[in-house]
Amino acid sequence: QAQAQESGGDLVQPGGSLTLSCTFSGLPFAEHGMAWFRQRPGKKREDVCGLSFSGGSRYCRDPVKGRFAVSRDNAKEILYLQMDNLKPEDTAMYYCAADRERYTTGWNKPAEEYIGWGQGTQVTVSS
Repeated sequence: QAQAQESGGDLVQPGGSLTLSCTFSGLPFAEHGMAWFRQRPGKKREDVCGLSFSGGSRYCRDPVKGRFAVSRDNAKEILYLQMDNLKPEDTAMYYCAADRERYTTGWNKPAEEYIGWGQGTQVTVSS
């Protein structure tokens, strides 16, 4: 049974930076594409950034392009989300999940195709 665990969320001032980390149990880390999602207050969960099983193909959605970067270390089996120049609208619960299909891009898929959702880590951007 796949299970993610997110960490690194905190309270930060606008313009600040955070690095989120995600680890998985119950799946072969290097064989699955992965993605970061967030849910802002009063809004539906949305995908933010994702990457392929190898890390060779990556994307981030328009609201965070140029500010966020997703990466993975398959040797250490850690998924990262580097967040710079944070804005109040980035305030959300951040989640990671794995593509249930192996050896694929790992993003832009229906939510039901992701597995191992963690409990999330809270990011709050406020003065």
